[in-house]
Amino acid sequence: MDTLKKRLPLKCPSCDASLKVGRLFCETCPTEVCGSFELPLLAKLTEKEQQFVIDFIKSSGSLKDMSKNMGISYPTVRNILDDLIDKLNNMETL
Repeated sequence: MDTLKKRLPLKCPSCDASLKVGRLFCETCPTEVCGSFELPLLAKLTEKEQQFVIDFIKSSGSLKDMSKNMGISYPTVRNILDDLIDKLNNMETL
């Protein structure tokens, strides 16, 4: 049986605002850190976008290899990358 993979929520289920991290804890000792922390930029991407970034790095940035592995055309992979670059640039300016 497949186990359910929990994913960190990025948006408030009530008002759709961006969520922030509020508490971190150590599983080994009783240390806790509480506050209001921004999520790292890459953590704000969707799971599909994060996987694209991982695949991009694993392919040493070769869009040709990614195209072959993903079974889609090179221009499509290029468009996905361009959209992701635009999204990251917009996220950094917020």
